[in-house]
Amino acid sequence: MYDIILIGLGPAGAIFSRQIDPRFKVLAIDKKGESSSFSKPCGGLLAPDAQKALTSFGLNLPKDVLCDPQIFSVKTIDLDSHLTRHYQRMYINLNRQKFDKWLINNIPSNICTEQGTVTSILKEDDGFAVTYSSGNIIKTSHARFIVGADGAKSSVRKLICPKLKTREYLSIQQWFKDSSPTPFYSCVFDSENTDCYSWTVSKDGYLIFGGAYPIKTAKQAFECQKSKLSQCDIHFGTPIKTEACLVLRPKGLKSFCLGGDGVYLIGEAAGFISPSSLEGISHAILSASALAEAFNSSEFCNKLILKRYSRHTLKQRIKLTLKLLKCPFMYNKALRKLVLKSGVQAIKMK
Repeated sequence: MYDIILIGLGPAGAIFSRQIDPRFKVLAIDKKGESSSFSKPCGGLLAPDAQKALTSFGLNLPKDVLCDPQIFSVKTIDLDSHLTRHYQRMYINLNRQKFDKWLINNIPSNICTEQGTVTSILKEDDGFAVTYSSGNIIKTSHARFIVGADGAKSSVRKLICPKLKTREYLSIQQWFKDSSPTPFYSCVFDSENTDCYSWTVSKDGYLIFGGAYPIKTAKQAFECQKSKLSQCDIHFGTPIKTEACLVLRPKGLKSFCLGGDGVYLIGEAAGFISPSSLEGISHAILSASALAEAFNSSEFCNKLILKRYSRHTLKQRIKLTLKLLKCPFMYNKALRKLVLKSGVQAIKMK
């Protein structure tokens, strides 16, 4: 019997594990492990907000997490207007799989961790029963509280918010050998195939191309966009591997689900992700810390935990909602064309 069962050890789950008071008996279940090759489909760029969030916990990135090269500009490609601009960006290029494992390795020893995949969560009189498969073994553990840090396709969220009012996209990403003479990072807009955006990232001799697409047309849109980019002198060759996952995109304050009645959500499982850039690591860290603080100061009172968690994340939810005001200048064809043509804040390439 545990006080808390935490499901998912991405950035949100790992930070929650670091911040929760040692007096709580916690079991963390995650499908990643030393024998797992699982890697979240992600461009692997650490935004300044995420850098700041990590710094606030005294976490410094080790050298082996970083990738070559470090790129300080983004090449913005508008396939609608056929305009290209370069803008300064201070992202850190990293290996997302190594980054996640590094965060897990920083979890305190008092947290019990299990590699496994959750198959069911059942409500009981005094809490919850969580069944999960670990290798060929089926296990069941019990806890008073459940914390879901299991991403966009959260099995925990289905317990309390089965119909979350948010937008869903399929993120598809492929890896290629990088044949470009100059490594680069690009942001691609193409309203014919998606009302979101796509990206290319040079990383340790590979070129990654990925994007977020409406679910029903995702595969066709992805291939169509690759073909269109070949006309911009971006050539991919034969893919080495393909990755895909669900990604959320908030559309208002009702797009967030914090939890309640013994079940709580953090990170993207709760809807904490930027609607303009899809950046989620900083919001995963901040929401995880906020829930841990709510637990630490509320003992075992559900109402107090939810009240404090809601108060601690109000500013974060408002900030993410206000980012919707930025979206028209990125995703409306006419407004985006005006911004790019103006050349405001763009780098003049020599």
